[in-house]
Amino acid sequence: MKILASILMLFSTLTAAEYPQMGEDIYLVEADAQADITAALATAKSANKRVLLKFGANWCVWCHRLSDTLHHETSVAQNLEDNYVLVAVDVNTRNGTNRNADTIAKYGNPTQHGLPVLVVLDADGQILTTQETGALEEGAAHSPAKIIVFLDQWAPVR
Repeated sequence: MKILASILMLFSTLTAAEYPQMGEDIYLVEADAQADITAALATAKSANKRVLLKFGANWCVWCHRLSDTLHHETSVAQNLEDNYVLVAVDVNTRNGTNRNADTIAKYGNPTQHGLPVLVVLDADGQILTTQETGALEEGAAHSPAKIIVFLDQWAPVR
């Protein structure tokens, strides 16, 4: 799984960013969200983890800020690694196509709360919670402490 993710990340850096002014893409526009979620659920089940769905779009500044916190704040990244399998779900609408509309509908239309939005699934794919991320913000960024409280609240029992 990590090798596939590395290959996908390498591929995404070789292609032009969808919104160059926003920097590197954080959502793979060609990704099949349902296939990614199915794979994540299998990993979560075997590793006693939860699945964290991160719905957003490459144009969304707050989506970039959240991704930065999730991946670059050591305590947050470690909590994710220990307890979750993360799936980034691109929900952009571009050129008349609403990406991953079926996935949005399947998980209760979480984007009604804005972007980014998080959905926690148990290893069987059941929705445990939907979290709008405004509550996790502090100033012009997301609070690592608030994110950790959220992650700890929904982490699997060990």
